[in-house]
Formats: sequence, C-alpha cells, structure tokens
Amino acid sequence: MTFALPDDLAEWLAGSADGIDQGRIPATDLLPRLAQAGLARIGVPQALGGSGGTVMDAVRAVAAVAQESLAAAFVLWGHRCFVEFLARTPNHVLRDRLLPDLLAGRVAGASGLSNVMKFLAGLEPLQMTVRPEGEALVVDGALPWVTNLRGQGFVAAAAADPADGGPAMIVALAHDDPGVHRSADLALMGMRSSDTASLRIEGVRIGRDRIIAANAPEWLPGVRPTFIALQCGMAIGLARRSLAEAGGAGGAGRGVLAAPIAALGARLDKIVASLKAGLDSGGFVARPAALFELRIALSEIVFEAVALELQAGGGRCYLDGPGKGFARRWREAAFVPIITPSTVQLRTILDAAGKAA
Repeated sequence: MTFALPDDLAEWLAGSADGIDQGRIPATDLLPRLAQAGLARIGVPQALGGSGGTVMDAVRAVAAVAQESLAAAFVLWGHRCFVEFLARTPNHVLRDRLLPDLLAGRVAGASGLSNVMKFLAGLEPLQMTVRPEGEALVVDGALPWVTNLRGQGFVAAAAADPADGGPAMIVALAHDDPGVHRSADLALMGMRSSDTASLRIEGVRIGRDRIIAANAPEWLPGVRPTFIALQCGMAIGLARRSLAEAGGAGGAGRGVLAAPIAALGARLDKIVASLKAGLDSGGFVARPAALFELRIALSEIVFEAVALELQAGGGRCYLDGPGKGFARRWREAAFVPIITPSTVQLRTILDAAGKAA
C-alpha cells in the first residue's frame, strides 16, 4: 500500500524538483508546503496534535515525496525525526511548547543526532559538551552537517557529553539562542534547497527545560528505528520512481529489460514488507542489525534502479533537456549511501558484530 500526495503538492513538487535540487527554489517555500499538506503529522498520536497512524505510514509519506524530489524528502525526514523526538521525550513541558509550531511548519525541526547515532555505535566521540552553571546548562561544540536549519526559525536536537561525568544527554537548541552560529548553506552537488548547513555552538546557555532526554544511551535505541526507517523511505521512493521511468520507456530493444525491472520491483516490495514487519513488531529496537541490513539493501536497489532507468532511456538520458529528471535522480542516488549513518558505517557496525551484510 502506497501513500498518495495531495494533488496540489504533487504538482508543485513535480514542477519544482530541479529547482529544489539546484537551489533555485527558496528553501523557505518547502517545509511550509509539506506541513500544510499534513505530512509532519502522519504517525504522530492524535492526542499530541498528529493525524494518528504508524511510523510505517510516515515512511510511506516520505517515499511519496522522494518519488518527486529527494531533497524535499530529506527535509521532511529531518523535520519528522525531530517531531518524533518530542513525541517520545519524557519532557512534556518542552513537547507541549514546541510541537504545535513544528506540526504546522512554522518552525523547522532539525535532527542533529547523526553524531550521536555514530557515537552509540562506537564509531566516533561526541562533538558537543555540556556543563552545569547554577540552574542552567552551558553547551559548546559543533555540528558539521545538519539539514532543515531554516533561517526564519529552527530548533535542533543535539547530543552533549556532560563535563562532570554521567551519560550523554539530548538537548534542544534554538536558532535565536545566543552563541548558536549557523554557517552559510553547504555547497552540495544537489539537494541545495534543504537548508543544510553546519552549527557552531559557543557557550550556549539553556535551561534544564530544554533537555529532550537525560540519558541518551538509554533513550536513543527507542527512536533509532524511526530515524533510520524514514531514511529508508527516501530510498524506497527514489527507487520506485526510477523503476517506473524504466518501465515506461519505449523503443526498439527495450523489452529485454522488462524481466530485470520486474525482478527488482519484487525485491523492493519484499524489503518494504520486511521494514513494515520490523516496525510493527518493535523488533528493530532490540535487533537494530536487521534494520541496518535493510538500509544497505535499499541503497543497492536505488543504484540498480537508476541504472535500469538509464538503460531504458538510452541516449536521451544524457541530453540536457530530456535527461534532466534522470540526471537529478542519478545525483540523488549518489546521496542515499552517505546519509548518516552511511552504508559504510552500517557495514562497519555489522562487521564488528560478526554479521557483515
């Protein structure tokens, strides 16, 4: 079962996808449109202002956006992850204060937890520190790559290592906190209208009411399945679009591709079913390796799908006009394996556990 975008959003994304990829469409236009269509509310309990449903429903929404624009899906992923962090925080005061503006798209949510996801897997140390100062907390450090840092207003989740010992904590940092410095947008090959930049955090003083999770190692495994499953939605949508383009290409000699297109589509459907089963059962919390393997497999399927699109389209894929959509999807496919945790990082984790994919 797939998710259908509202017609007006689907039409706008289809006409704007290249502009979003190359930065010609203002990033400020993107999140409000996604939020107005209700996409940030999917899978969020109705009691919290969401539309209900499951995490898999949110994955389907991300996949539907990715069929038109991976950059737009990337923004939705980061925003929806932050919404999930608030939906699962024990800090209900923070949740109730921030969630209405986030669900409405008035403020952007940025998932700055790539570093801590790698920290949790033993791949790198934390890049942020926090120390108590009276009743407040003072945060220092840097986040080198964060998406959805909307200039008009954002809140970013960040993991920080306490200077006085104890487990790492997750805190919320706002765009207007003194000491929060946003860089210019990163010079990406594509995905330019995604408000992707770095943050420098210098002596940022926040209250303890900004703590999302006081014990990150205990709290993160519960949100990690959503974090990675929504990334899987990006790959699912892109692969489906390339397979659809490949299947729709006509011309002499293209019939020989029908069988591999169908076979890859069947593989994709099987992985989607496994993703749904793991999310529905909650099995990915205790056994994240199974989810890592699905993420790796989806990255491989994306590359096979765009290769089939190229073969089916032939020379027109290399022409600037007719091949513009394919060229964007080719770049988008190159982005899928490097989203943190990257496929190399996931393979490293699996290899260390004796379960190399």
